[in-house]
Amino acid sequence: MPEQIQLDDEDAKIVTLARSSRARTQAAEGAAVRDTDGRTYAAATVSLPSLSLTALQAAIAAAVSSGAEGIEAAAVVTDGDVDQTSVRAVRDLAEKAPIYVADARGTVTEVIG
Repeated sequence: MPEQIQLDDEDAKIVTLARSSRARTQAAEGAAVRDTDGRTYAAATVSLPSLSLTALQAAIAAAVSSGAEGIEAAAVVTDGDVDQTSVRAVRDLAEKAPIYVADARGTVTEVIG
């Protein structure tokens, strides 16, 4: 069994927010980001006929539209792999911010970055 990834309280918070967003909307994914001012933004997958965003893209869009200029960390809760366009959206604001990938229980299974 792989070693469990330990998070500090602030990173655990964004994983919890991502998990809650996914559960609340029953979406494919939930995500949350923390900006460089410590504010958090959470979102779920958007799948409409005219608009599709991964949860992480939606969380980044919420942060940017609220004035965030950088990201400290991101989290995504998913049953699959993280889409590379989601990773690039985070990298647009933070070259090295960790992206925590968690399962539906909130267990972090991977850290990207």
